[in-house]
Amino acid sequence: MAMNFSRRAVLQGALATLVSGACGSGVLTPSASAQSARMPFPQWVEAFGARARSRGISGATYARVMGALKPDTSVYALDKAQPEFKEEVWQYLNRRVSDWRIGIGIERAREYAPLLEKIERTYGVDRYVMLGLWGMESAFGDVVTNPKHMRPVFPALAALAWGEPRRRSYWEQELLNALVIVDRGWARPDEMIGSWAGAMGHTQWMPEVWLNMGVDFNGDGKILPFGPPDDALAGTAQYIAKRGKYRRGEGWGYEVRLPEGMGGAGGWKSIAAWQDKGVTRATGKPFPRPGEQARLWQPVARGPAFLLTRNFDAIKSYNPANTYALAIAHLGDRLKGEGPFVQQFPGGERAPTLAEVQELQKRLTAAGFDTDGTDGRVGKDTMKAIRDFQLKVGMQPADGYAGLKVLARLRASGV
Repeated sequence: MAMNFSRRAVLQGALATLVSGACGSGVLTPSASAQSARMPFPQWVEAFGARARSRGISGATYARVMGALKPDTSVYALDKAQPEFKEEVWQYLNRRVSDWRIGIGIERAREYAPLLEKIERTYGVDRYVMLGLWGMESAFGDVVTNPKHMRPVFPALAALAWGEPRRRSYWEQELLNALVIVDRGWARPDEMIGSWAGAMGHTQWMPEVWLNMGVDFNGDGKILPFGPPDDALAGTAQYIAKRGKYRRGEGWGYEVRLPEGMGGAGGWKSIAAWQDKGVTRATGKPFPRPGEQARLWQPVARGPAFLLTRNFDAIKSYNPANTYALAIAHLGDRLKGEGPFVQQFPGGERAPTLAEVQELQKRLTAAGFDTDGTDGRVGKDTMKAIRDFQLKVGMQPADGYAGLKVLARLRASGV
């Protein structure tokens, strides 16, 4: 079953977000004006000032941030856009739990070992879950300030609060939250860059999360989602512990083998009860905590199945997609030293190694398809180059996936 994973849920309200490309021009277009609020933007800014004052935001802060602001109306298209690429579940997991990400994650685990140990001790969230989430949200900080992926937050939020009619009240609240952050002196407006929906920093906080879950973990007097990762990781651990009700000392779940004829879904039972039904760990190891409650989930028929504990749902509190939480959990396990899933997804293939992805990128570049680098990381540029190559040579589906079949075709073509 093809699944669409190009858009991620905003942390609050399950709003769809997409890490977009370069910053918008902020120029109003006729289509943008047509979907705008009931008044022109300058008048709306003036009227919205009353809302800001009611939140205790000073007039000086409001004038500094909003006075000469131009709305980034390119966000309307991003909010409504169909995804550029569609991925099977196995492709989604392979691309995110990649050799490149595992290698960077191992480096970050060593570099920040004292910080991660302190966060785990303070909030009870497993350090490898936090590493997996950090890797998923920002590639361990790689995209935090990259203008190809991030844009100024205030022009984006102002455009959404002014002219996005479906969830205007939500965007208004997030714009007010962002203004409170500036008013408190936690960040300057120009420092606040993020996704088109306003998610910022190492773990992509929305302003509401920054305000209510943020922690000054490094004691510098500010709470920041960017810069050193201390505050971002600690605040996110607090989010998962408090809002997700993460259970200290318990795992997220297990890959399992199902007995013949068992369906791929089931409600909460003790792991011991699942064992009585013939469910075993795919690795052959015993379950360490048979008394834990778990539910059964098989993402794709005849593919890997999983017993998921309450902590899997705690991870999902940060983004409600099962596959997102599975990628975080699996990436964390790989960083811990565990292997790939034992069972294969139907129609899937193993994840390419770092060397294979680099070779694929070099061959594409030599053939005239720009991957914007050959470091083994697969981003939108590499995916677009692959899709263009697939279309040129007639490979179907032209899905942009950096896999072994594309590499084999490149090798066969002599590139």
